Amino acid sequence: MESSEEQPGPQPQYPGNHCIRDGDFVVLKREDVFKAVQVQRRKKVTFEKQWFYLDNVIGHSYGTTFEVTNGGSLQPKKKKEEPTSETKEAGTDNRNIIDDGKSQKLTQDDIKALKDKGIKGEEIVQQLIENSTTFRDKTEFAQDKYIKKKKKKYEAMITVVKPSTRILSVMYYAREPGKINHMRYDTLAQMLTLGNIRAGNKMIVMETCAGLVLGAMMERMGGFGSIIQLYPGGGPVRAATACFGFPKSFLSGLYEFPLNKVDSLLNGTFSAEMLSSEPKDNASAEESNGTLEEKQTSEQENEDSVAEAPESNHPEEQERMEIVSQDPDYKEPKDSGSKKDYIQEKQRRQEEQKKRHLEAAALLSERNADGLIVASRFHPTPLLLSLLDFVAPSRPFVVYCQYKEPLLECYTKLRERGGVINLRLSETWLRNYQVLPDRSHPKLLMSGGGGYLLSGFTVAMDNLKADPSLKSSTSTLESHKTEEPAAKKRKCPESDS
Repeated sequence: MESSEEQPGPQPQYPGNHCIRDGDFVVLKREDVFKAVQVQRRKKVTFEKQWFYLDNVIGHSYGTTFEVTNGGSLQPKKKKEEPTSETKEAGTDNRNIIDDGKSQKLTQDDIKALKDKGIKGEEIVQQLIENSTTFRDKTEFAQDKYIKKKKKKYEAMITVVKPSTRILSVMYYAREPGKINHMRYDTLAQMLTLGNIRAGNKMIVMETCAGLVLGAMMERMGGFGSIIQLYPGGGPVRAATACFGFPKSFLSGLYEFPLNKVDSLLNGTFSAEMLSSEPKDNASAEESNGTLEEKQTSEQENEDSVAEAPESNHPEEQERMEIVSQDPDYKEPKDSGSKKDYIQEKQRRQEEQKKRHLEAAALLSERNADGLIVASRFHPTPLLLSLLDFVAPSRPFVVYCQYKEPLLECYTKLRERGGVINLRLSETWLRNYQVLPDRSHPKLLMSGGGGYLLSGFTVAMDNLKADPSLKSSTSTLESHKTEEPAAKKRKCPESDS
């Protein structure tokens, strides 16, 4: 009860604060392109082939649109009513318009000269319209399309929005879908709904989607309840989770537990001594371990990352949610020249990590989780069959996979095992529509697939299925029962009378 009373204190600051502050995580939006960054003074940001500084966005509200000016400065764009006098004069059709490249009087040198003079993109677009010989002959729809195309090219408008599950999932799916196992945003929404993610739940999640699923669950739960994240390799990857910019109060209910210790926890052989060497192994794994998870982490750091966030293995660094280009654990001690303090700090972090692992093990040992979410690149069958033992009866579970064949095998194994009902294997079909006056129609390009979901509910298994010794005894009873009515199968001789 004490923890639930302490949590609501700082939480209203997260949804209620609409002003951008230094150190906040934001998402830059231009048309349909997104990029997640952290606001830092005098830090150069490159977005859509343009560079600028985010100093001037501090103090403005989320959703403000800025214009990139000379010197990489961002200036708020004042809302002006677009002049419609030029678009009133329009042709009936485009049959007489010939695209010979001679309709525009302004040359590239003229446009470059206008840019060098510091003329804004809005004025350049207006001059392009005035110097076009075929603009007034185009239809009204063609004129709107022409203006939109020129604005996209010459007007450097950037909107700063607040990170959310929808925005970040769209961003990852459009820019780097491989990092989230090609999970489409509507599939993620289905997972949150089928998994009954809500405040106060005790959830288990196993994901290798750069922390996107974990962040979506934390946002849905609002800092109430607990989440146990199972991770492979040296530590959990939470690059996308950092982009949400959660306050520290949200992290109090977040626990992590190594996946390679789950079997010992199920068998009852898990002990605190097993974790004594775990931090040392993790430290060495960061440099020499060649596991698949470590390779993916290094690839994410080397590439032009979607979000400039670290994939740290230390809980304290994850709580601070700092974005750095280098690992501070190995750089700072050299600068300070104090190895002794660094070793003590490292040992303290290892003790805290061990403590959090023991707390997660205690939560898992209760075997009363309110739900299970699995979204990883590993085969789902062994994961699900092991982790279902930690879930309480009448609770939902959801498994995501990019392909349906592994989920079909998982479906068959669950049917044989029992203890689950309402199994359903589904795929969401998504199509985007353009909605405009007299021009509403499906878009020409659509997503080919967003992955598959296997969902269901756990039920209490009877003792016969749960206890193998009882199962063997019942098999002998069943054999006796089948032998007993054997005599009844004899046919009675028919009388000749």
